[in-house]
Amino acid sequence: MANEILKIENISKRYGNIEALNNLSISIYAGQVFGILGPNGSGKTTTLSIVMGIIHSDNGNFSWFEDVYGNDFKKRIGSLIETPNFYPYLTAQQNLSITAKIKGVSETDIERVLILTGLYERRNYRFDSFSLGMKQRLALSAVLLGDPEVLVLDEPANGLDPQGIADIREIIKGQAEMGKTIIIASHLLDEIEKVCTHAAIFKKGKLLKSGKVHELLSNEEQIFLSSDRNAELFEFLVRAGVCKNVTTIDKGILIDVQQPFDSAYINKLAFENGFMLNAIETRTQSLEEQFLELVKK
Repeated sequence: MANEILKIENISKRYGNIEALNNLSISIYAGQVFGILGPNGSGKTTTLSIVMGIIHSDNGNFSWFEDVYGNDFKKRIGSLIETPNFYPYLTAQQNLSITAKIKGVSETDIERVLILTGLYERRNYRFDSFSLGMKQRLALSAVLLGDPEVLVLDEPANGLDPQGIADIREIIKGQAEMGKTIIIASHLLDEIEKVCTHAAIFKKGKLLKSGKVHELLSNEEQIFLSSDRNAELFEFLVRAGVCKNVTTIDKGILIDVQQPFDSAYINKLAFENGFMLNAIETRTQSLEEQFLELVKK
């Protein structure tokens, strides 16, 4: 089994009457690209701020690298949680020189990270001349200095245009291919789906679900049915126990099918019990629909 990189146990945090985190427990392992997904205010940034030592939890604990390195864990992690303080009147190169000194890493690594983030040609441009996307890429350059084995990124695509989002995504994917462990907080389902191997879904400080992305948000099959006796059909399907969920929508019924049942079986069952179906069609629920449904509940 892969080494445990981060273990969070029963962490809670309150700000006055607001419960930012409620008894959160998660484990993240080496090589995972782990997404923390949830709407704004769900506790994502609070979680990352606690595990990076920026704020303290009210109770619970966490450990990095199975606690072998104690307080030195930050040397092995590159994090982008708060906006980095770059000097507006200095160039990208000069700003990264200062970052390298603060991090205690060689300035010879600056060229590598600027090439990696596509800023090498702009290395002698002042920071205050940069677009939002370029500023975000410079922030990522600072995170990558010293080649840390773990990256912790809070909303790395925030405020970017589609091209900027795609650029950041490619950089993250490249780091993942090098075997880095990456933890990303985002409210963008699309980003988590495209770059993450594993994810946890948060809502109001609570963990709703976690696991492999493709299992967590599987494209579940739903079946739309319509008959002249929809209310009775609805009750019959609930009693028959062939579906996990039944909802009434536009002149019909939508059901989440229990395995191993399928549309042919449902059709046959309805017919044998006196229901003539006007319509039966299979629909695949999108990942976004499932996520919204989960967060709405």
